[in-house]
Amino acid sequence: MKGNDIERKITIIGAGPAGLKAAITIADLGGEVLLVDENPYVGGQLVKQTHKFFGSKELYCGLRGFEIAKIFEEEIKKRSNIELFLNACAVGLYLENNKKIVALVKNEKLMKITTDVLIIATGAYENFLLFENNDLPGVYGAGAVQTLVNQYGVRPGKSCLMVGSGNIGLIVAYQLLQADIEVKAVIEILPKVTGWYVHYAKLKRCGVPILTSHTILKAIGKDEVEGAVICKVNRNLKPIKGTEKRLKVDFICLAVGLTPFTDLLWQINAKLLYIPELGGFVPYYDENYETSIPGIFVCGDVSGIEEASTAMIEGEIAGISAYEKIYGKRKETEALKEKKKKELFALRKGPHSKKILIGLKKLKNGY
Repeated sequence: MKGNDIERKITIIGAGPAGLKAAITIADLGGEVLLVDENPYVGGQLVKQTHKFFGSKELYCGLRGFEIAKIFEEEIKKRSNIELFLNACAVGLYLENNKKIVALVKNEKLMKITTDVLIIATGAYENFLLFENNDLPGVYGAGAVQTLVNQYGVRPGKSCLMVGSGNIGLIVAYQLLQADIEVKAVIEILPKVTGWYVHYAKLKRCGVPILTSHTILKAIGKDEVEGAVICKVNRNLKPIKGTEKRLKVDFICLAVGLTPFTDLLWQINAKLLYIPELGGFVPYYDENYETSIPGIFVCGDVSGIEEASTAMIEGEIAGISAYEKIYGKRKETEALKEKKKKELFALRKGPHSKKILIGLKKLKNGY
């Protein structure tokens, strides 16, 4: 190490479910890896999730997100061949010959990491929504509300309007009820709820109105949110005059989707494709999760918006592929990778993966 410059064989940016699984997989195969995250903790979105996971025991069925994050934290500590940089933000990515150079800000100092192989597991950011007064204090993204309520025990207000009926909207709405916050309504612009029935049913049992074919027109208030105006929409998703309704709420929570966080990939001119089914612009990658730039892999929401369960398996596949790039292929790694690909295929056979499969087909064809 010279000054703030270091060299590593494999580096992972992002210590969410995908990045953590990639790091653990590489370490268990015998490789050394540097894991970087801008937060003071590992786990990504898991740390704010209080609902129980579905699926198999291997994918932490029956455990809550923050419990899974703690398990990952302990697993990382057990492995001496995983080097962990927290409070470290990747602000730039550059290519030099076959090397990848990551500009990193850690402890208010700029570092340069030169790495042979890079796994990008930077996740996604929340979408926003255009409506009148959407810049008033009291208009939040669902992730921000989860952070306030579940991590820090802070209630943003006493009553809320939830915009969006996907899994995030339904789950966060239920968590607000648990925090003794009234959910005046969940509104959805589409004619049907888009999240899983199990989450929808919990809200219905609690008496929360779930209004489909509805949108928000404006937030009401001078210095902060004091209410919202909603209305019905027609088949073309346009507001229907005369259907406006005013709700008195303290804050508005937006759960209108996520967009893959691909900023670093744009910087190096990686091939990106616009695929709405996967959340927007996503990097092109092959069956081993290697992008158009040799030696750079992706996994998790940055490669397409899905659930944490699929992100974990993608992380394992990307981790195996990155390991093979440095240490070579073995029968053991090839067999393990095929096993994980089969697990991922099986996980995507459910009815909620139809849109994802369409997106993945477009990606494979270079759409």
